[in-house]
Amino acid sequence: MSKGPGQYAPVDTESPSHSQEGELKNMARPTRKWEVFPGRNRFCCDGRVMMARQLGIFYFTVGLIVSTCALFFYFDCPFLATELTPTIPVIAAVLFLFTMGTLLRTSFSDPGVIPRATPDEAADIEKQIDIPSTTSPTYRPPPRTKEIVIKGQTIKLKYCFTCKIFRPPRASHCSLCDNCVERFDHHCPWVGNCVGKRNYRYFYLFIVSLAFLCVFIFSCVITHLIIRAKRVDFLEAMKETPASILEAIICFFSIWSVLGLAGFHTYLATSNQTTNEDIKGSFSAKRGQDNFNPFSQGSVLTNCMSVLCSPNPPSLIDRRGFVVPDTTQITCSNSAICNLSENNVVNVRHDNYGSTNTENQPLSHNGQKKLPSPSSVTTAMPMGRNAGYQDALEDSSYQQHSKPYPVQHMPRIVPINGS
Repeated sequence: MSKGPGQYAPVDTESPSHSQEGELKNMARPTRKWEVFPGRNRFCCDGRVMMARQLGIFYFTVGLIVSTCALFFYFDCPFLATELTPTIPVIAAVLFLFTMGTLLRTSFSDPGVIPRATPDEAADIEKQIDIPSTTSPTYRPPPRTKEIVIKGQTIKLKYCFTCKIFRPPRASHCSLCDNCVERFDHHCPWVGNCVGKRNYRYFYLFIVSLAFLCVFIFSCVITHLIIRAKRVDFLEAMKETPASILEAIICFFSIWSVLGLAGFHTYLATSNQTTNEDIKGSFSAKRGQDNFNPFSQGSVLTNCMSVLCSPNPPSLIDRRGFVVPDTTQITCSNSAICNLSENNVVNVRHDNYGSTNTENQPLSHNGQKKLPSPSSVTTAMPMGRNAGYQDALEDSSYQQHSKPYPVQHMPRIVPINGS
């Protein structure tokens, strides 16, 4: 029944109950993309920190470095600063802080995860590669790979059945994190994360600085024991500083593996390869074929500059962005929560479409308020975006484009008191 200009709609002035307030809070709370991320990762600090789920070895790495350096600062540095030079504690502190900084930067960052395809994109790809219902004996199904040419070298782009995408060159799917990673090097349990395009430089700096730290502490500890052994017997010197013996043992067994790892990754950086490519022999000479690395820049210096000093690309998953809803119509099933009369105004924030209101909008068949369709809403920039890849056939490169996560989420409804 329509009301005249001088009539008013009844308004319910009762306060909502605690359960209704909790329900309203859940409806109004936006969901960030890291909360619905499909990979097997652990997020902290509202999505700012991204790591693998298996963190036991990472905690062991941090504990071993911190405990060894703490023993060195407490038992060896005071003696060496007095007997030799006060610069020893300063150098040790700088190396320790740089090593821990690069370790945490490697562990807490996005290694270069490639977003998964949306359902529409996945369905379109599946239509292209699915075997049609044909009985022709001469029909050959299309392969699940694509081929591109880079500097005259044929590179195969493999299809990922989990992410529903054709992986770009040098990318691979990590079975532990369940993500496709761009320029995938390896999954390192010691740092608790994958090592890829976005954090490889920090991983390389970590192992190089750790090698210097191990050599420095081991040298200083041996020097400490030798100076004490000149005053007393060597066994007596060991009894006076048992912590130095423990530090020497830890550094002695760690230094060989750390130095070997630093040397191996120095070779990879100078040749512009990844651990994954080197193990598989992707660019080794094959039978009757000349094979070379098309990603090499031609010299050791330019390869190192390209791997370690090039601009760090932005993250493609936008883990702190908001989930974009794909619902275009919302009805209120709880009248006590909504409590909207026919002439009430509801301001709706669409993460995908912008802001609008539902004043004088028609009611649904059950008498509930119906929100407008996207065609009747003023568009606005999305609050969160994701990115994928698009093949470019002419230059054999890939470009990113925006795409939302295919996750349904209730837009935020904020009642505004009518006049």
